[in-house]
Amino acid sequence: MEGVLSTGLSMAELGARVRAERRARGLSIDRLAELSGISRSMVSEVERGAKTPSVLVLDRLATALGTSIARLLDEPVREVPTVLRHAGQRVVRDPSGWERRVLSPVLPNVEFEFMRTTIGPGVDAGEFAAHAPGSREYVAVESGSLRLTIDDRPHVLHAGDSAYYPGDRRHAFANDAATDCVYYLAMELGGPTGTHHDQRTETHHG
Repeated sequence: MEGVLSTGLSMAELGARVRAERRARGLSIDRLAELSGISRSMVSEVERGAKTPSVLVLDRLATALGTSIARLLDEPVREVPTVLRHAGQRVVRDPSGWERRVLSPVLPNVEFEFMRTTIGPGVDAGEFAAHAPGSREYVAVESGSLRLTIDDRPHVLHAGDSAYYPGDRRHAFANDAATDCVYYLAMELGGPTGTHHDQRTETHHG
């Protein structure tokens, strides 16, 4: 599936950032393809800016690189008080009917992401790969209802409900209701970059 759109970011810029993160970790295209479960041709096309990845493909690439989608969408800022105006926040949209809005700035050497996600009625956002051991995710539902599935075990969260789970579990998000679901998710990635790749590829499906 293709069609992720990021406000203010071209496919070429996104591809350049994926390539830079890969090279910074000393990985070849073949190795990144192996770690992410994405075909070599897709990785190459994304890096060249020739193909727009889906959110799940982008997440797999970020996970294999030991980082977040936010870092692939934005350059790090100085660690000072920062205001992100609504119009300037990065938004990625999936053609299946959901979007992720990144609310947190990218900070140097900090692998943390705070996001607001809207999933349309009856939309399944799919399953995300397990992150490195030591990762943590926190979810809070603002409106509607969310089916959060962790390692094949579903949990239905309603407006006002929240949940925590270790980020090194497979996790999936879906909206079975007839209205939009809006939820917030904070993700803290654990483990030194590049030390848990093989375990991640053994546990992820999708």
